Amino acid sequence: MPTLRLSLDARRPDATLLRRAVDALLAGEIVAFPTDTLYGLAVDPRRRDAVGRLFAAKHRPAHAAAPLVAAAAAQVDAVARWTPLGRRLAARFWPGALALVLDAAPVLDPGLLGGGTTVAVRVPAHPVARALAAGLGFPVTATSANRSGHAAASEAGAVIAELGDGVSVILDAGPVAGGAPSTIVDVRGDGPVLLREGAVPWDRVLQSLA
Repeated sequence: MPTLRLSLDARRPDATLLRRAVDALLAGEIVAFPTDTLYGLAVDPRRRDAVGRLFAAKHRPAHAAAPLVAAAAAQVDAVARWTPLGRRLAARFWPGALALVLDAAPVLDPGLLGGGTTVAVRVPAHPVARALAAGLGFPVTATSANRSGHAAASEAGAVIAELGDGVSVILDAGPVAGGAPSTIVDVRGDGPVLLREGAVPWDRVLQSLA
């Protein structure tokens, strides 16, 4: 089936259009959507078939775990085990481009975790991304909307050019900022461990804990 491209307001996404995207997630399909950094690919992370479809569409190696985005910090309770450090950084930087690595809950499909036991999750600043997770009632995957090793997409047309009908629905809310992806920090211990520096500078993370 051709990709369904739905145009919606970035600040006030239409509930009816979002419902069509949520229905696609519930059916195990892939939905492309904007985040505060880049366009991402969403599937229901509890579904093995959907996770497999996601990795195949991206040509993503099985050992590369996929991150999640949540509608709000409370939604993270379903997918990960909070730490005190994680809660401090979430309160400081969410919504925003800081992903926190925590121990994953067993409800997640193991294929999502790349052979590990942790998951990276954040609450994004983009209203469409949060609304999609809120509509599903569960965090969604947010790996970049491109084939592994290719340039990340910052607008819907680039997603179509890159992935074609491998994506069932695209929520087109116009171009996003692009640039660096989210910063990823492991917060399972007493102090933060930088795994990838991105849109949130590492020194800002450290200063917030001083």
